[in-house]
Amino acid sequence: MSSVRDDFLTANAEFASKFEDGSLPLPPARHALVLACMDARLHVEKVLGIKNGACHCVRNAGGRASDDALRSIVISQRLLGTKEVHIVHHTDCGMLTFTNEQLAARIKADLGVELPPGRDFLPFPDLDQSVRDDIATVRGSPLVAPGTQVYGYVYEVETGRIREVK
Repeated sequence: MSSVRDDFLTANAEFASKFEDGSLPLPPARHALVLACMDARLHVEKVLGIKNGACHCVRNAGGRASDDALRSIVISQRLLGTKEVHIVHHTDCGMLTFTNEQLAARIKADLGVELPPGRDFLPFPDLDQSVRDDIATVRGSPLVAPGTQVYGYVYEVETGRIREVK
């Protein structure tokens, strides 16, 4: 299996040759952060119409409000002035397909590594509930600015549409 390194370098050379955004300010223009799943089918900027420099986009497996996602939200708010958090999960997500115990067993079988008890990879059995849980996590964090607007969505990989989850 070959690496995509050469493709990336070629694509970047073409991108850089037409690059015009070098003077964008550091803070995001729309004062918002999007927390989304890392799934390759979800192109957050295209789905939400986000232009370069407009929003912070943080991605991880499942788009979960993990400790590291909260770290990014805190930095975005305290140092760069964001006021809103938008959480985007999606249909057909891999996080719906396993439990912590199943993944721990696979890691043990594949790598011979025993995970510490309680290691949570944040899988979920219910898509809408996972969005609600992450909204509650962000709203409930003492590190997130009071009054932060937090919204949640499910992106449908089959149609390209999002729907709001409350």
